[in-house]
Amino acid sequence: MSVEVIYRLDRYLRGGDHRPFLEAGYAANRFTEPREDFAHQHQDVRVEKGTQYGDLAEFCDFYYISRVGKVNGAAMWSMANAPDRPRNVTIETTALTNDSTFFWQGVQGAIGYEVVWRPTDQPFWTHVIEVGDVRTATVMVSKDNVEFGIRSVAVNGYRSPAVFPLPA
Repeated sequence: MSVEVIYRLDRYLRGGDHRPFLEAGYAANRFTEPREDFAHQHQDVRVEKGTQYGDLAEFCDFYYISRVGKVNGAAMWSMANAPDRPRNVTIETTALTNDSTFFWQGVQGAIGYEVVWRPTDQPFWTHVIEVGDVRTATVMVSKDNVEFGIRSVAVNGYRSPAVFPLPA
């Protein structure tokens, strides 16, 4: 199954079940079919000029729905086995330098930490440095040119979501 990340709160003219969770401050994702059939969603059940409208079981692809459930389960399982995110992540900004120094508080279940970064025009992390079980790290990459994150690593190899550092 091919899964794509779409950086948008929701689709135009309709909402998803994830939105109330986001508005309450919880992390949430939405899963949507990329080729939607608008006659069979957000419609009252009816027949109009010979066309059946409405969200009816006869129009559901249950094999596809089961795969969406498996993707959801795998994502939740992976996140449940990862350590919590590092806390109070900051980046040193009191001096001009081409290096970047980070500080954070450790979390239970982490055996190490990673510094990740990406060019500002990229959506995913492109670089990673394992820094070990420490609470500070310096990398020879300018904080002015990339987006940084710090993430926790568990003994099983699972990683927390990265935390963007705040200026210190």
